[in-house]
Amino acid sequence: NWKNDTPRKPLLLRGARQVGKSTSVREFAKNFRYYVEVNFEERDDVRKLFDGNLSPKEICHNLSIYYDTPIIPGETLVFFDEIQSCIRAISSLRFFYEKYPELHIIAAGSLLDFALSELPAFGVGRIRTMFIYPLSFDEFLTATGDAQLLEIKNNAALQNPLTDLLHDKLISLLKKFMVLGGMPEVIANFVNNKDVRECQKSLDDLILSLKSDFSKYKRRVPALRISEIFESVCGQMGNKFVYKKADTHANHKQIKEAIELLLMSGLIISVTHSSGNGIPLGAEADSKKRKLLIFDTGIFQRLLGLDIKNILFENDFDLINKGAIAELFTGLEILKSSSCYEKHELYYWQRETPNSSAEVDYLLQLKENIIPVEVKSSKKGSMKSLFIFLNEKKRDYGIRFSTENFSTYNNVKVYPLYAVSNLLQKQ
Repeated sequence: NWKNDTPRKPLLLRGARQVGKSTSVREFAKNFRYYVEVNFEERDDVRKLFDGNLSPKEICHNLSIYYDTPIIPGETLVFFDEIQSCIRAISSLRFFYEKYPELHIIAAGSLLDFALSELPAFGVGRIRTMFIYPLSFDEFLTATGDAQLLEIKNNAALQNPLTDLLHDKLISLLKKFMVLGGMPEVIANFVNNKDVRECQKSLDDLILSLKSDFSKYKRRVPALRISEIFESVCGQMGNKFVYKKADTHANHKQIKEAIELLLMSGLIISVTHSSGNGIPLGAEADSKKRKLLIFDTGIFQRLLGLDIKNILFENDFDLINKGAIAELFTGLEILKSSSCYEKHELYYWQRETPNSSAEVDYLLQLKENIIPVEVKSSKKGSMKSLFIFLNEKKRDYGIRFSTENFSTYNNVKVYPLYAVSNLLQKQ
């Protein structure tokens, strides 16, 4: 769609390390006669081409000579990879829209937010941004050759639940996906070898790679402190993040800055408290109360050292949800099912009173409605907080994601965990 847009803006891909940004562009490049990939992290010398005039045509003339490849509008795709390593290249993107819109140009970076924080007036209205996440459960089904099952799932609804056989099959695949996560390298390994245990090695490699990047974040917070906070986020999953519970020698200021750096890198995601009284949800959000999510369930279970046998083979929801992995999966699926052209925020609700506490895992804004969401077991009596929210806020209905099939209890609509996208993509 972007390729055929008129007028067309430069495309900026944003997302964490190794979620598939560069590979996606290389696959997309097969639609062009010529392809020029500029990696600013690998080649220091190419940055010099951006030191002078930022005229797009002059830049492309020099890049064409440097890479010995023609740069022709409509026939060449130009890709600026790891663009955060060259601030001048980031600044040049706006001029491509203004002076060379006929050229197809894509930029990407995994630590891009660090660089963009230094450019307060960066390309407003002149650049199309796309946010990239690890694979969703739907994409996992496509990757594993279960496209027909995916179509059946997507057509299921409260009035049209799946057969028990298909429901059980999807729950089994969902458990595998929770253990594997959605990182492309891990899923490719699984597709080729069908070995969940072997994929744990891929996850270990990814964790080492992610942690090795911590030294690039900022000098004020040592890489070891950032690593400690990263693991503390795993340990506090499902609860409001408490600085004092962080097992680290860092002081309050360092913990706060480490969290902000991890948020900017895309490795953790904030779920902010909201009163849920009206839209937009962010209008009454309290940034001092927030949960923190790791960006991938596979990375999460590996860091936390969960017993994957419980997740894969048990039917007890509490064992499946060990460490709040089901709650994490749901939050990530909400993000992955939202528009890729905006940075979607997650919210939750909590009431803290001396005699009656209540908490709803997520709040969704579906059109003009605020919908409370809980991730719970299949026990009908486990929705106290959901009903408290519905009564206090005078909302029509709530959503529960569980291992149950599609069903309804009074004013609560029950969706299987594998069907988060069913709910969101039809709104």
